[in-house]
Amino acid sequence: MNTELEALETKVEEIIALVHKLRAENDALRNLVADAEAERLQLRQNMTAARERLEGLLEKIPEEA
Repeated sequence: MNTELEALETKVEEIIALVHKLRAENDALRNLVADAEAERLQLRQNMTAARERLEGLLEKIPEEA
C-alpha cells in the first residue's frame, strides 16, 4: 500500500510539473501572439500611410488627353 501511495505521489508531482511547464509555455505563446498582433497593426498603419502618400502623388500627376 505504501508503494502504491509513493507511486501515486510521484505521478501527481509529474502532473504538477507538467502543468507548470505548460502554463509557462502558454504564457510565452501569448506573448508571441501579442507581439505578432502589434507588428501586424504597425504594418497595416504603414501600408495605409504609404497608400495615402501614393494617392496624393497620383493626384498631382496631370492626366493626358
